[in-house]
Amino acid sequence: MNPTTALLVIDIQRGLFSKPTPVYQEQRLLDIINDLVSRAHAARAQVVIVQHENDSFLAPASDGWQLHPSLKPGEHYLSVRKHHASAFNGTDLKAELAARGVTRVVIVGVVTQGCVKATCQDAIKLGYETVLVKDGHSSYAKDAAQLIETWNQRLASEGANVKPAAEIEF
Repeated sequence: MNPTTALLVIDIQRGLFSKPTPVYQEQRLLDIINDLVSRAHAARAQVVIVQHENDSFLAPASDGWQLHPSLKPGEHYLSVRKHHASAFNGTDLKAELAARGVTRVVIVGVVTQGCVKATCQDAIKLGYETVLVKDGHSSYAKDAAQLIETWNQRLASEGANVKPAAEIEF
């Protein structure tokens, strides 16, 4: 068990899965994230569900803002609402993690080249041991497969530990 680890689930919201171009490997991504959430809860790691808010398709309480219906966050999780790409920018996430003694973050979600990237970069800058789940993030971009690979490599070079979901331990 590792209560110093938090799983950050970034923007698994209806509106981001309803774009004209579908999220790359959507069902596989959701299955991986749900498995990681279950494993994190079993290990008593902190699960953090992050939701983006804006004035259009992710307006608070709108259908698009709601969590994806296939996401199974469990009963006990920390909810964070954000208005910027990074889950750390303009939120109380850093303070919430500090209050819980979290020093390691495991990051999954959408979109790779936006909020996932920004959250990883800020986690590294803030001194967290940062793990990006190699097969646990995606995008609705037409070149999603290449974007995912590019950002896995780039974020690894910036200090993230990039590992497949099967190798993640909590």
